[in-house]
Amino acid sequence: MTRTFFVVVAALAIVVGMPSGSMSQPADIVAGTWALNVSKSKMTPGPLPKSQTRTYEVTGKHMKSVQKGIDAEGKPTLVQFSANYDGKDYPYTGSPLWDTIAIRWVDDYTASFVQKKNGKVALTGKRVVSKNGKTMTISGKGTNADGKPAEIFLVFEKR
Repeated sequence: MTRTFFVVVAALAIVVGMPSGSMSQPADIVAGTWALNVSKSKMTPGPLPKSQTRTYEVTGKHMKSVQKGIDAEGKPTLVQFSANYDGKDYPYTGSPLWDTIAIRWVDDYTASFVQKKNGKVALTGKRVVSKNGKTMTISGKGTNADGKPAEIFLVFEKR
């Protein structure tokens, strides 16, 4: 009985002392300001914006994103959303392509997202931050405003 007790206590100590990994909310390394690297990015159909800066503010499980830029025609853009990583739809303002976004964690570096327009899925994809926290890629597939296939691969660098 004494040996069994020690085995159970040792096993419990190992389990309790283990890092929680994917069982807990990952530290959101997306927080901060990111600049689009246009030369490494692509968008089908194009054209890409001339520039874009994304700022992410993270508080607990809540994230706010402000995206400012210059579109291909030289006009300023402002897109914003606030969302939790719970897979529920949240308002996405400033975009003619989608009006909601839903986000979920995949792992400590990757989040999946679904963007919708008028309740219909327009784009699904993922956001991956490099392990060193210096590069973020956003990739996705869906349909554009004309209902034609669209694909994005955006590369951002941390400022």
